[in-house]
Amino acid sequence: MTAAVDAPAPLDDHDLLRRAQAARVYDVARESALEPAPLLTARLGHAVLLKREDQQPVFSFKLRGAYNHMVQLDPAQRARGVIAASAGNHAQGVALAAAKLGIHATIVMPVTAPRVKVDAVRRIGGAMVQVVLTGDSYSDAQAEAARRQAIDGKTFVHPFDDRDVIAGQATVGLEILRQHRGPLHAVFVPVGGGGLLAGVAACIKLLRPEVKVIGVQAQDSDAMARSLETGQRVLLDQVGLFADGTAVKQVGALTFALCRRHVDAMLRVDTDEVCAAIRDVYEGTRSVPEPAGALALAGLKQYAASHPAGDGALVAIVSGANMNFDRLRFVAERAEVGEQREAVFAVTIPEERGSFRRFCATLGQHSITEFNYRIGDAQAAHIFVGVQIASHDERETLAAAFHAQGFGVLDLTDDELAKLHLRHMIGGRSPLAHDELLYRFDFPERPGALVRFLGHLHPDWNISLFHYRSQGADYGSILVGIQVPADERPLFRQFLHTLGYPYGDESENPAYRLLLRG
Repeated sequence: MTAAVDAPAPLDDHDLLRRAQAARVYDVARESALEPAPLLTARLGHAVLLKREDQQPVFSFKLRGAYNHMVQLDPAQRARGVIAASAGNHAQGVALAAAKLGIHATIVMPVTAPRVKVDAVRRIGGAMVQVVLTGDSYSDAQAEAARRQAIDGKTFVHPFDDRDVIAGQATVGLEILRQHRGPLHAVFVPVGGGGLLAGVAACIKLLRPEVKVIGVQAQDSDAMARSLETGQRVLLDQVGLFADGTAVKQVGALTFALCRRHVDAMLRVDTDEVCAAIRDVYEGTRSVPEPAGALALAGLKQYAASHPAGDGALVAIVSGANMNFDRLRFVAERAEVGEQREAVFAVTIPEERGSFRRFCATLGQHSITEFNYRIGDAQAAHIFVGVQIASHDERETLAAAFHAQGFGVLDLTDDELAKLHLRHMIGGRSPLAHDELLYRFDFPERPGALVRFLGHLHPDWNISLFHYRSQGADYGSILVGIQVPADERPLFRQFLHTLGYPYGDESENPAYRLLLRG
């Protein structure tokens, strides 16, 4: 991380407010809803409202600033065209403005931009837009756009560090104040380069100075938080890309100056907290925000957990919903941990008859979210297990229960490597897996169902492989390796018929024979 020297960036607060009040955003944008969130309100003990910028025509607030800038270009500037750099949402705003105003636009996007955003830019802009993909982050795309702009003289439409762009984004704050006349404690704003935060904070503080304005950033893309802490704009060496809409290495000079004057606090949230917030929005609205779109709610929840309920509502700006469908699996897996509803453990039990049953009894009626095991040691069995919990205290109680049984236990709930990679890598060939049969079983998903299934397995046959992951469906699927000597196979087939669960023999599956068979 390096510091950047700031040039003076004067932007009068009252001038910004006048620009915001006169902004032409409603040529293309709508006044988005400010909706109560009853489920979150009941759970958090604070009145929670969601500002639904994910419902804009381009599913993001960014069209406000882009259009407000482009609609004010003079005829010569319009004739030359515009150029912009964006991770995706600003690009869609520029594309929409270009199509509506008849202005040709070149839009530079990082190659890491979600495909749903790239495709949307091309579709919205049509013949008026040329998309160029380059670099890994917004900063890389910005550098390429600056290089091209110096050659062709097109007007650069900055995604955040421009007074007309900031004024356009500031209309979100004006709407919140207009829509909620009652007590308002704090507004939580997602932050990348700072355009939305700067505009919202400046206008709210001028009109309602008692209202707190709090910025929220991803832990691995916290340029604004670091800049405000050090008193000067910093340049991050790299940024995380999960919340790609806010993956900015350096905030703007104008936005930084405004945020220094008006922002009350900055919060950082991790990936699991963002995933949990995405699920919260879905459960309350049946809409799925993108990671950057859920940042503000993640910060609101973090704030609510450490502040008693007081006078006034808490507002989170749901800033965008351009979610890649491919990310949903990852979000679903991590949301449980982010909400502290799932604990993840590595448990070591003796590789002896009866120990597996004791392990299952220790789990009790807890719902199991994941169960991975592969025989690999003649003395000890290492099990990766995810368990649904209600609180951090329950996680500690469960760990203590494993210890009380004499089992070794390692709490992996906060271990990024384990959650992202190692949970999928348990397995492989094992010389100890002799006489192994591989079976797939289906069972109804209800609390305690997996534990009951485990209890029905015959104690005389050793389990050499086990894999289960909750998929949120009505029925779960388990893959089990069971060591059954050849002379006991008829007895095993009788056992299958009495077990009462649908099953399938996968012992001759070619992938199993290639990758797992001992």
